[in-house]
Amino acid sequence: MTRLLDVRGLHASYGATHVLHGLDFAVEEGCITTILGANGAGKTTTLRAVCGMVKTRGAVQFAGTRIDGRATESIVRLGVAHVPDGRGTFVNLTVEENLRLGAYTRRDKAEVAQDFERMFGYFPRLKERWLQQAGTLSGGEQQMLAVSRALMLRPRLLLLDEPSFGLAPRIVQELFEIFRAINQQDRVSMLLVEQNAALALKLADQAYLLETGRVVISGTAEAIRSDEAIRRSYLGY
Repeated sequence: MTRLLDVRGLHASYGATHVLHGLDFAVEEGCITTILGANGAGKTTTLRAVCGMVKTRGAVQFAGTRIDGRATESIVRLGVAHVPDGRGTFVNLTVEENLRLGAYTRRDKAEVAQDFERMFGYFPRLKERWLQQAGTLSGGEQQMLAVSRALMLRPRLLLLDEPSFGLAPRIVQELFEIFRAINQQDRVSMLLVEQNAALALKLADQAYLLETGRVVISGTAEAIRSDEAIRRSYLGY
């Protein structure tokens, strides 16, 4: 398979605080990769580093192009969309306005309109809430909106940071089934940070386990999911 995202020797810091210590990982074209680890392991920082949102050292290649050192907006324009933790919807804007913001870099207006309908296919409730302010939506609906807004970019790579956080189990299950459909039908590759390790490993193709900013275990999601020692020692289930 072709590596869509290839990261080598990634270091990241916030001021004097060094968070990532030479990470190596990859996302294959058309696949889902998950990054697991305890709170404070560096998972969210890894996504921010890929997006150019923190100070980094090391090599980050996307679709064969070095993107480390680029501005975040430049990385977005290449086809990398980020759904941050806490959902990040614009709460004072309507569902429609949030989705239009997601497509702000695009010039193909007719296809943007088609993509609205595509989002409604994945998330029918957003059509019902079309003119409703995002801040009045339920937590699950806000997460659906955040994902849809990112998809309006038509990204090649979708970065998902703790998408299940704070949501009811039924909504989480529905959301992850939609992630699988988006991956398979639209061929959107994904880099998933998720506290629910069992759920993430069920969805993903590849997995990396972080501990204090370092990769300690990597392999196929199936292999890690079936390794009882890893699950008990690192994943807590």
